[in-house]
Amino acid sequence: MQSTRRSFMKRMGLSLLGAATMPLACAAPKKQPNFIIFISDDVSWNDIGAYGHPHIKTPNIDRMAKEGVKFTNAFLTISSCSPSRCSIMTGRYPHSTSAGELHMPLPSDQVVFAGLLKNAGYYTASSGKWHMGEAAKVNFDRIEDGHPSGCEYWEQVVQERPKDQPFFMWFASFDAHRGYEENCIPNPHKPEDVIVPPFLPDNAETRKDLALYYDEISRLDSYMGKVFKLLKDQGELDNTFMLFLGDNGRPFPRCKTRLYDSGIQTPFIIRYPALVQANSVRDNLVSSVDIAPTILELAGLDASPSFQGKSFVAMLKKDSTSIRDYVFAEHNWHDYQAHERSARNKKYLYIRNSFPQFNGNPPADAVRSITYRKMLELQDQGNLSPGQQDCFISPRPKEELYDIIQDPNSFKNLVGNQKYANVLAKMRSALDDWIKQTDDKIPDKPTPDKFHRQTGKKL
Repeated sequence: MQSTRRSFMKRMGLSLLGAATMPLACAAPKKQPNFIIFISDDVSWNDIGAYGHPHIKTPNIDRMAKEGVKFTNAFLTISSCSPSRCSIMTGRYPHSTSAGELHMPLPSDQVVFAGLLKNAGYYTASSGKWHMGEAAKVNFDRIEDGHPSGCEYWEQVVQERPKDQPFFMWFASFDAHRGYEENCIPNPHKPEDVIVPPFLPDNAETRKDLALYYDEISRLDSYMGKVFKLLKDQGELDNTFMLFLGDNGRPFPRCKTRLYDSGIQTPFIIRYPALVQANSVRDNLVSSVDIAPTILELAGLDASPSFQGKSFVAMLKKDSTSIRDYVFAEHNWHDYQAHERSARNKKYLYIRNSFPQFNGNPPADAVRSITYRKMLELQDQGNLSPGQQDCFISPRPKEELYDIIQDPNSFKNLVGNQKYANVLAKMRSALDDWIKQTDDKIPDKPTPDKFHRQTGKKL
């Protein structure tokens, strides 16, 4: 960290001694960029107006897309809350952080990019959901909570920041995590506003559940609008790199914790007028593990040798620049025993399951939802389509391969189809290389189920 700080001060034309006695903002030959990451809880990429949803109310996120760049092939490293956030903060894949399972605290020896910014003179603050353990708190000057949305202190944190320092803020909502309450926004979404994905049954229960989920996304969006206004009033809006994304897919069957696009693909919108042309769209592959090196490069700092991601700064400047051919993701323990790995390029998704004897349950809170309880009833009656039966299948395939262009919902497994034998071999090889490079291993003593798979009750 100290070498990174010296590198930063050298760029700023300061000695370390001078930096200790002179405010960074006054001494800098040019104004340093600020950074804000808005990270939503359990929000899928296509449940945002900017990504084509015709009814959901997200005017401020949509504004970010109009004034910035929207990525249409952005993916997370895991579809699980705390491991996803720890992965973003360290620029490392979840199994490499030693916090790859739900609720595991990030160890103190992990390099956190917020801490590198802090050591280099940035004011760092987190507000909302804290899901990285006690040791990681040293990387932030201020940490606030907030309920029920998690966004309640965002304005206050921006308002009370030191005005003589550039800042990094981690604004992490609880929205749209379960449980839900009615009328959490002034104009709630109606069941008829809902777009039911084909892997969920279209009925009154599902529509009510999704409408309440939409409401929480809109509540999050409203707080983002307040932050935008405050930054504009402070004259910092256009000097602030703002990123909006989710930590995993919606908390519904075949979404959260799963390695299909419904679990791993994320909204990924950046507003930063100094570099990004308004109303831009990028279809280049990008991973959440790439955020840490990107932000450090924009701050004029060296990336940590511990980072496993790649900076996508060049991609922000022009859409022809690609930084990766594949994105990789994992599924570890999240309420239930699991170990899955995936490789995805622009056309194909490959999944490998180490424990195929288990079904693909959603998380325990989703098992307790009105959507899943109705699905159990429909399953007993034989009234679910094949795609809707996915979470009940046991045993599951050891390998899965999907043509995402032709089959965006990953319903047709192509493993065993000789027409795709070469594709399968290529995807296997890509995943094998990643496993070797990141020293990934199947656990000898995997964490067992801690909730009942059909009732969601704690064991």
